[in-house]
Amino acid sequence: MTALGHHLLAEFTGCDAASLADLERVTSAMLQAAEASGATIVTHSFHHFSPHGVSGAVIIAESHLAIHTWPEHGFAAVDFFSCGKVDMDRGLAVLKQAFGATAETRLELERGPLGTVRV
Repeated sequence: MTALGHHLLAEFTGCDAASLADLERVTSAMLQAAEASGATIVTHSFHHFSPHGVSGAVIIAESHLAIHTWPEHGFAAVDFFSCGKVDMDRGLAVLKQAFGATAETRLELERGPLGTVRV
């Protein structure tokens, strides 16, 4: 069976702490990433935690793009799931640049019955 969707988990390290702590900057970067990927934005919601960190998601017609940030560690975890044709690489490049990440690691999964894991 063909996969129903593609799920990409990305971790950005060496990020600029101020960027990861800024609710407006994280929101803007995530919306720009969704647009750059060619996804159709449906809605979005983001929250700033006290004392720091941002979590949120962009709901796209193709599924979702979510983030959790740890400014104190210069770290962001991103979850990009799509059951449509989007360019996840372009979207993640926007985020890497926006947060000044020095490194990125990825885990890619095919989702759906009989899906496979690629590491």
